[in-house]
Amino acid sequence: MEDMQIIELYFARNQDAVKETEKEYGMYCFRIADNILHNQQDAEECVSDTWLRAWHSIPPNRPARLKLFLGKITRNLAFDKYRQETADKRGGGEFEAVLDELGECIAGSEDVEQAFDAKALRQSLNQFLKGLRPRDRQIFLKRYFYAQNVKEIAKEHQLTANHCTVILKRIRKKLQVYLEQEGYL
Repeated sequence: MEDMQIIELYFARNQDAVKETEKEYGMYCFRIADNILHNQQDAEECVSDTWLRAWHSIPPNRPARLKLFLGKITRNLAFDKYRQETADKRGGGEFEAVLDELGECIAGSEDVEQAFDAKALRQSLNQFLKGLRPRDRQIFLKRYFYAQNVKEIAKEHQLTANHCTVILKRIRKKLQVYLEQEGYL
């Protein structure tokens, strides 16, 4: 079923909207949650919560790209779950590694998570990403949006993990320079 048809089901408040969404995007959302949580049960719970959030968000929202809309909901729910689960025992997870890596070039604000929520910074990041080569943009997004493991990213792009790490380090350095030029640092 096409995205627009699924969205119309939501607007009609038809329960089939959730079934069709799950059929079309269930594995995609599960992978996002699992990359962050590394726990099948928690990831499945996040995906279920994603369908509930989508139900309550559509309408009034009419997402232009349903896949990205659902991915963002899943990602935010998974990060919230991760923070909740690790509040007393910080460190060691992929999420923490992602924030530490980005902290190298975005540090200076209250914290990295709050800096990402700022609308102006988000627009600057989008502009920065548009300037990257497609492969580099994909690697960056897989690591820092989807919190995917470096080894998985390297395998998908037929690179060594070390080469992928070097690419990410170079992109972060470029990002740092870009953010300095934009006045964020």
